[in-house]
Amino acid sequence: MTGPEDPAGPNGRRAAGGPPSPAWPGLPALPVVRELPDRWRELGEFIREQRGVSRLSLRRLSELAGISNPYLSQIERGLRKPSAEILQQIARGLRISAETLYIRAGILEERDEGEDLVGAILRDRTLTEDQKQALIKVYQSFRHENEDRPVSPRIDDAAGGTAGR
Repeated sequence: MTGPEDPAGPNGRRAAGGPPSPAWPGLPALPVVRELPDRWRELGEFIREQRGVSRLSLRRLSELAGISNPYLSQIERGLRKPSAEILQQIARGLRISAETLYIRAGILEERDEGEDLVGAILRDRTLTEDQKQALIKVYQSFRHENEDRPVSPRIDDAAGGTAGR
């Protein structure tokens, strides 16, 4: 329960360095999470752009994503804050990785590891759905076989060692 007497404040978050929550004694205060006012508008613009690239109408994407046409329109205009589940459904309809939308929404931080291979395969318009699924299965089986551990040098490390030869 939050209120004026609660150190967590009306949004349930404490300011950095604030007193610990009575419900969780001994835990340090969490930093204040500030939402950027333009985040939702920019997310909506990105979804609209991706819809255009995919040549999908608003109605068709709403059908593919399983959400209402008006709700999708409100998301695209930045009037609604979609949940992670809704973003996943939209990503599925756009055939892009949900991670891409999560990053845009501020749910996940962007990785420095490079482009997501599965997402790149799914976005490739020159492959059929069967080809995409076959590539993804092979890729995932190799990752599983290697237990997701690095078994070869990074490309930039290998390139540096062979330059000039």
